[in-house]
Amino acid sequence: MLQQTFLHLPGVGEATEKKWWKQGRTDWSSVLASSCRDDWREILEASQMALASRQWTYFDSALSNVHKWRIWDELGTHALFVDIETDGGTDPDSITVIGTFDGRQTRSFVKDENLQDAVEYMEQFPLLVSFNGVFFDLPVLRKRFPHRLQNHFHLDLRFPLQRLGLTGGLKNIERQLGIVRSDSTTGLTGWDAVRLWREWRYGSGAALEVLLKYNAEDVRNLLPLAELVYTRSRAQLPLP
Repeated sequence: MLQQTFLHLPGVGEATEKKWWKQGRTDWSSVLASSCRDDWREILEASQMALASRQWTYFDSALSNVHKWRIWDELGTHALFVDIETDGGTDPDSITVIGTFDGRQTRSFVKDENLQDAVEYMEQFPLLVSFNGVFFDLPVLRKRFPHRLQNHFHLDLRFPLQRLGLTGGLKNIERQLGIVRSDSTTGLTGWDAVRLWREWRYGSGAALEVLLKYNAEDVRNLLPLAELVYTRSRAQLPLP
């Protein structure tokens, strides 16, 4: 799907892209083989080079948040689902938990224990997937780990889900889709995560257990949402 995308070309919107697909110009190579503008040719050739050299930040900058789901068939099997909890702040030291899920294993990185290990682990994955991470998770993570996470593609599911008519927070969307959480975490929100962290700091070991379970469900539930986004969004396009 990435190589069938032309929305990063100047003056090319969704209507033009669909017109090209219907005309048989369905990927970068087919457009380059035809007569096209010099600036389009330059960008498409740069795109081919970036893909060959796995420069994922090139595409992260080129595509809008609504259309970033198009990377999924290229990088979906190398995705890491990420969610952070904080003590209520947004400064670099406010992160309390970084939760990750690679499609098989959930891992938790906890402040004052192993939080620093998270960045080396995350850098193994070219695709980071979040919900509302554009405004929260990724900016805070990049403050916490400056000069790291430099070659990633970030897919924030909030935007393509919204375009599909699935709005509200993550928990609301889960309910709309019938995704069920455990009894101990049902009804909890981000503010409960702040509360649970404070309770653990004051000596409640059970509070940390619930917090880590809540965060783990956050990241695990992103996988079916990402698959849904790709399947439904792809089905709406008139590609052969």
